[in-house]
Amino acid sequence: MPDGSTIAAALAGVHRRMRAAAERAGRDPASIRLVAVSKTFPPALVREAADAGQRDFGENRVQEGLDKITALAALGLDWHLIGHLQSNKARKAAEAFRWIHSVDRLDLVTRLDRAAADAGTRPRILVQVDLAGEATKHGATEAVAGDLVAAAAAARTLELCGLMLLPPFPDDPEDSRPWFRRLRELRDELVANGIPAASLAELSMGMSHDFAIAIEEGATIVRVGTAIFGRRAPAGGP
Repeated sequence: MPDGSTIAAALAGVHRRMRAAAERAGRDPASIRLVAVSKTFPPALVREAADAGQRDFGENRVQEGLDKITALAALGLDWHLIGHLQSNKARKAAEAFRWIHSVDRLDLVTRLDRAAADAGTRPRILVQVDLAGEATKHGATEAVAGDLVAAAAAARTLELCGLMLLPPFPDDPEDSRPWFRRLRELRDELVANGIPAASLAELSMGMSHDFAIAIEEGATIVRVGTAIFGRRAPAGGP
């Protein structure tokens, strides 16, 4: 498990790579948000990353995220739910997470909207799109993404901010490029068809192995865990 100095150095290295990718694409590095994916790592390591200046953290599971949000409330961090959200967890997610990246079906939009209204919150949401049709992954198909985006844009208490993608894991990071490019193209098509550009300004795509390629293709949010915190223990391991 890395110590604080290692996490600080890793964060600095990730930011250097983000800046280089942004410069290659002629983009402002400040326009790209780094979400440190802290799933399975303890609050102490999140605190180390926060001490090094990191403000945005991503969790896959609602309950694990809630535990960390409570333990680290004094730090004023921004928490992102990036994993699949079950309908029965929608209320807790809407109450606690500033960002929800994994909105992938109409009934979830309805549940989140109602829960946020009851809680007096306004979570920022992204519609997760599954472009590859992988059976093991969640996300709206491209065919229904437009209807889902329109429903999210019309919600009373949700702030639609963009799209999210989890493409097939590549052997070569370059293999991710067509998927990232297609998500950007889909966003542009939706805007051309009447969705306000401000509601689709964010593209959450790119992880530790391919975030530089994602930035070159227009990512505004990258979700990086291993490159910051190190490798996770295998399921069932120590």
